[in-house]
Amino acid sequence: MGKLLGAILSVLLLITIGYSCNTSGCLDNQNSLPLAGFYSMSTKEAISIDSISIGGVDAPDDSLIVDNGKDVSSVYLPFRTARQSTSFFIHYEQELLSSDLYNDTITFDYTSLPYFVSEECGAMYYYTITRVNYTRHIVDSIGIIDSVITNVEKERIEIFFRTAESSESENNTETVE
Repeated sequence: MGKLLGAILSVLLLITIGYSCNTSGCLDNQNSLPLAGFYSMSTKEAISIDSISIGGVDAPDDSLIVDNGKDVSSVYLPFRTARQSTSFFIHYEQELLSSDLYNDTITFDYTSLPYFVSEECGAMYYYTITRVNYTRHIVDSIGIIDSVITNVEKERIEIFFRTAESSESENNTETVE
């Protein structure tokens, strides 16, 4: 009788463990953050930038995303869900460029769409970039690979930096639609 009771308890324990380990929960990435890669305008190759700070413009609290980063080759740029526009600044910490006069600003205009994922995961936002406005101090241009930002981890924005002398005038502002 004791062996039968032990076997029944063992089977019940295995069933309980099987059910508790079988729940999927929320394993998906719930953040729709656009990933921006850095590129050289002269070579069109991916680059890493040394001594750079990136943060949100007019963002509450501490909006610094990168603080004097070393060898930064890409950055996630979080959009604000309650707005249809988010701006970021790029400050160059190198000695000859560290003046705020050389800061670049990138503004993304977008639409946001709440998306219900599941009961476990809840809701998230998808974004569609409708326009990009930017200064051209050190940034040369911005490329949008895919204007729809989902939770799929994929580079969708290319930021091209001036890495060699250029005959173009600086301090221009450019808009991409």
